[in-house]
Amino acid sequence: MEDSLPPPRELNGKRLFGYSMGDLGMPLVNIFVGIYIIQFYVYTINLDALLVSIGIFAQLFLDALFAIIFGVVVDNKKPGKLGKRRPFLLIGLPIWFASTILIWLPPKAPEGNSLFLPTAIFFWIIIIIRSLSRSLLFNVYISMLPEQSQTLKNREKVASVRSAFSIIASVVALLLPLMVQSLLPDPTNAKWWTDSGRIVTTLIPIIGIGFSIFGLISVLLIFFSVDENFHNLNSDYHHEKTTIIGRFRQMAIPLKDVSFLPLVIAGFFAGLAGRTLGFLIIPFQNYVLEFKNIAFYTYIFISIFGKFGWYFLWIKLRKKNHVLKSYSTIMILSIIGSFLGSFFLIPFLPFGIELTLYIITWSTVLGSMYSAPLFSIPLTAALVHEAAENSGEPDIDVAMSKISGSYYGLASFVRSLGPASMTLIIGFLLSGKNQSNPIIMILLWVAMGFFYLAALISIKKIKVKNLKFLERQFERDKFIEV
Repeated sequence: MEDSLPPPRELNGKRLFGYSMGDLGMPLVNIFVGIYIIQFYVYTINLDALLVSIGIFAQLFLDALFAIIFGVVVDNKKPGKLGKRRPFLLIGLPIWFASTILIWLPPKAPEGNSLFLPTAIFFWIIIIIRSLSRSLLFNVYISMLPEQSQTLKNREKVASVRSAFSIIASVVALLLPLMVQSLLPDPTNAKWWTDSGRIVTTLIPIIGIGFSIFGLISVLLIFFSVDENFHNLNSDYHHEKTTIIGRFRQMAIPLKDVSFLPLVIAGFFAGLAGRTLGFLIIPFQNYVLEFKNIAFYTYIFISIFGKFGWYFLWIKLRKKNHVLKSYSTIMILSIIGSFLGSFFLIPFLPFGIELTLYIITWSTVLGSMYSAPLFSIPLTAALVHEAAENSGEPDIDVAMSKISGSYYGLASFVRSLGPASMTLIIGFLLSGKNQSNPIIMILLWVAMGFFYLAALISIKKIKVKNLKFLERQFERDKFIEV
């Protein structure tokens, strides 16, 4: 009688919680840095927006490039006592932790000299170092999923927890900075030499250090929650060393996968929109809506109820709708919410109507954006699983081990190109006197609708043959084919 294959691996209980902490601890830090770093350096440290955008562009581009490089390096590592991917968490963590603290302690650009090179060089160096370590950590984290969770039901469970943690991280990451904004005597004039600026330069680094410590603890929880012993139990695993050329060829594998490319392209356009929204959060409140004091808490209301409202709605609808249909609907809602922002261009709009419009548009786009992982996470895992099955490798674990990092690396690379490109555009548009121009900020919001429209077109082209087979049991010689 033939031996049956072991049951598929799943993440449950403490291991599910520990692994998913990666979407709480790391995003808490990264969202805080990604959204507030421009506000901090341009509107407080007094560095020109174009110089800041150059640094952020370099960060995002290198983050994208090294996502692929690190993905291939990790894929090709021979499993050791600590596993295959887990050791890289310990390599990147201390560098990421230190650079994330230092980025909030820059030399200040003098009054009247926003092109001060010492501040710019400091920013560029620290943000690039931080980018490389972050790229390693995040690539290892997300590429673990297909190996750690092998059923569609469990992947949806993981996606639900990760999405919830991501929403919590996004709320907390902006709650404390907005509390700081509400304390400022004049939020539109918070240069470091003003009373408002001194509050910012005192409190923001404290918040940054606290978030960094929490992020460090979260990465350690991932390390201790992930079990990679199955690599050592696999006697058929053979480590294959590759040349540099061989590694680049391996990077090209997902690029040639016509089933995977539409999802990657959709991620690019969603990244354009996400970078735009991330930049606008605080300047939009300062210069379009002219918020002061307690009014800044309006965004917290939008963030909590908009994100969680859509999240719980999609949790229920996910059981009734096909994953691609739901993913498409999310993009349609984002398109509508973005285009409705054009009403902000109407002059002398009553504040009550303006505030209502702000709540509707921002809650719709934010809620849709943070609900998207409910579908993109299991969808990506299914496509990688399908590619592994089609690779010809007899052992599905070995197949996924070899390609997972490359697939997730390519997705991260292309997804990061969107924000990188948009950062340069925003830096150019808001350089100099335009840094407080409300018309430009409104047009940037409306432009997100076109980005989401392009993402929707790409999603419509995605075809997943094996989405359903992940729900079935393993067979003796292979996964069920459909």
